[in-house]
Amino acid sequence: MIRILFICHGNICRSPMAEFVLKALVQKAGCADRFDIASAATSSEELGNSVYPPARRKLAEHGISCLGKTARQLTKQDGADYDLLIGMDRANIRNILRIMDVEQSHKVHLLLEYAGRPHEEVADPWYTGDFEQTWQDVLAGCQGLLSKLNPN
Repeated sequence: MIRILFICHGNICRSPMAEFVLKALVQKAGCADRFDIASAATSSEELGNSVYPPARRKLAEHGISCLGKTARQLTKQDGADYDLLIGMDRANIRNILRIMDVEQSHKVHLLLEYAGRPHEEVADPWYTGDFEQTWQDVLAGCQGLLSKLNPN
């Protein structure tokens, strides 16, 4: 079982989009039983809140439901429990590394590394308002991640 945790600032836009996009991709590829996929926030601002409506609508446009998802905060234990901790931007990475034990730092990556764009970040649509660009970036990152982990 490969355990993947996507992480962003509030866990209401980018990281749940990545969580549910990858869940849909592994389901379609017939390998969902090999993965445990979740998402979390580095902050406590949105704890317990549902996925932000424009992010929920963007997922729904592509036939993906995120029903029941509520924001939760990253914990130190997540560093031990997950194989990959994938942040959306460099600020997320800094905050992840502040929470994790130093021994877990090798598990921390930017999502767009998997799209062959290691120096790029998934922009926060909370600020940009561009949920389409976020969708495109999340999809590219998740497709690349799945190709790396399940090359069949």
